[in-house]
Amino acid sequence: MNNPSHSAAHSARHHVQTAVCIVGNGAIAKTAALAFAQSGQSVTLLGPPPAPQREDQASWDVRVFALNHTANKLLERLKVWGAMDQARIAPVDAMLVNGDGKNGGTLNFDAYGAHTGTLAWIVEDRNLNQALDAALRFAQNVHVVHGRATALHTEGDCATITLDDGSVLKSSLVVGADGANSWVRGQCDIGLDYRPYNQCGVVSNFACEKPHHGVAHQWFTCDEGIIALLPLPGNQVSLVWSAPESLSDTLCREGAARIAERLATYAAEKLGALTPLQPELVRAYPLKLMRPHSMVAPRVALVGDAAHVVHPLAGHGMNLGFGDVEDLVQAVAEREEHRSIGDERVLARYARARKEEVLLMQVTTDGLERLFGANLEPVRVVRNFGLNLLNKLPGVKRRLISHALGKQ
Repeated sequence: MNNPSHSAAHSARHHVQTAVCIVGNGAIAKTAALAFAQSGQSVTLLGPPPAPQREDQASWDVRVFALNHTANKLLERLKVWGAMDQARIAPVDAMLVNGDGKNGGTLNFDAYGAHTGTLAWIVEDRNLNQALDAALRFAQNVHVVHGRATALHTEGDCATITLDDGSVLKSSLVVGADGANSWVRGQCDIGLDYRPYNQCGVVSNFACEKPHHGVAHQWFTCDEGIIALLPLPGNQVSLVWSAPESLSDTLCREGAARIAERLATYAAEKLGALTPLQPELVRAYPLKLMRPHSMVAPRVALVGDAAHVVHPLAGHGMNLGFGDVEDLVQAVAEREEHRSIGDERVLARYARARKEEVLLMQVTTDGLERLFGANLEPVRVVRNFGLNLLNKLPGVKRRLISHALGKQ
């Protein structure tokens, strides 16, 4: 018997009907496909043809995620976590946040104080996606379709997606997992609040002279943005520098060796000298806040960046997406027998389940970005005082960290 996951992975015109159609080709879309299939639903996964791998597989991917316990448990349940290259995953045992200026405040979290084995895990995008792709090749009830969608219509209990080659995909529920510029969201005429941060996330990887001991470091610098150095296996760290656009252009132009020199101001004491792992590999991504007015529409649910885009200073954009998948699959699984998968009430329950966590992350990241972006001395004094005060309030710290860890 042929594996159904390959039955529609060709370009010929076809008609496919499944319970769920997921649009997207990133980690959240693939995870949603596996999760729905595991729960017993038939799934179509629609995305563009896979791009050829250009980068050296042995090199370190500059795009990394700090995955929390929600993501870990979901990926373990889907048999994806164990399929990743474990030698390329680094646990985060502690986090040290530094304020700005000579008398900058500090805030630290550690796994011991949080009563957990680890705070998070640093995982490369490539490592995660390769494991997801391998799982999809063996998944039952997942039809992979490569093509470009041109129209989405909903009528009664059915949603229909038409492709540019005339193919038709029918389902009871469409899941938009197609990123910040979501085509699905656009088809549903869902309004959007948009705020550019006028910053870019500059990423690169470095070897560090001193061991990092599993500590993630973050510096709020005001003028130069927010710098994070995340632990990789061995004496290596991954940089995520949320830099003002003019500075990010300069950083990309100067290259990783000069970035390492700039980072010495902040990191030399803790990590020693930094050496670029791949001097030519520096990437930059524009940063923005996006708040769609709804996560659902008739027969449609949005997940991941299609549903919300937040500032990366907390490193939880991907974790929100995994939380979306978990709550959506649960809402569908717990529906009453007489309700279909894409029933309005089922989707409303999903939206309610996600509202608090998503809003909290949006408000927190946006508020911190505004607070630490203000270059006024009175504000600088207050925010550094606040960091120090928060560091001395274990109860508040525990609540903060429980949100960051996700569902355990």
